[in-house]
Amino acid sequence: MGRKFLTPSFLLCTAVFSVVFLGGCNANVANVPSAAAAGADKARVEKAEHSGGATIAVKPDSPANTVRVFYKNLREKRFREAIFLTNLRPAIEGLTDAELKEFQVDLESIARNVPADLEINGEIISGSKATVTAKIPDDETGKPVVQEIRLRQVNGVWIILTVDEAAEQIIRKEGRNYFYALRIETHEDEARSMLERISKAQIAYSAQNGGSFADVQTLIAAELLPRDVLSSASTGYNYAVKITEGGKRYFATATPAAYGKSGKLSFVFETDGRRIPKIFSKDNGGQPLKK
Repeated sequence: MGRKFLTPSFLLCTAVFSVVFLGGCNANVANVPSAAAAGADKARVEKAEHSGGATIAVKPDSPANTVRVFYKNLREKRFREAIFLTNLRPAIEGLTDAELKEFQVDLESIARNVPADLEINGEIISGSKATVTAKIPDDETGKPVVQEIRLRQVNGVWIILTVDEAAEQIIRKEGRNYFYALRIETHEDEARSMLERISKAQIAYSAQNGGSFADVQTLIAAELLPRDVLSSASTGYNYAVKITEGGKRYFATATPAAYGKSGKLSFVFETDGRRIPKIFSKDNGGQPLKK
């Protein structure tokens, strides 16, 4: 999907933007000036990891300072100021404070992981492009690892590159609608993933209970499902499981909590006549596909 951020695992992470800034600005994001520069970058990162990452002096108006200020703003929950330092800026410029607040849950999940003291290890400038290395928590383990952050100079100001050129063009075109569309796509992907997770939980429960299936609360109590399935706050969807045929069959649904904002597609997971599980989806105006 065109709007997805270039991250190792976008879905990630359950929060919509949680990997965008913490681990999303890696070496794959921007073009490297040359193959030699790419080799130098790799050697520099390996050296920093081996040595524990020696801290450098951060000069005002430098790429390293942009990185430092970005994470400082993020940690202090000044999200607008933080995003203004990235090439996501066109997507947030037109949002009012009230509209930005709609993304508060997603953005605060990022801020929690920002270290109080960001350790910046290196900076290489090549014309209007730059690479900064810093120790940033890994999006999977949470442990600080040396990562590369690429920047570009625009009108004398360094900005962090969080998306590639194709996505940047989409952002310029869609402007304030970009984050809303991204959130919908993300929540819809998460809805599919959660239904698949419910299916796996049912298989595990059924294997231990004579072929019978269970409701959501029972699956949670058996530690087969996360409690997130009960709330739409982070997922954007309401989930339901209905047991039929005396516990021998079931179907699960995912319905947008706020149609048009948290999602548009409604989903149902069920087995067909041959007992083959399938997920069906369509825009049903925010109503469940099956009750």
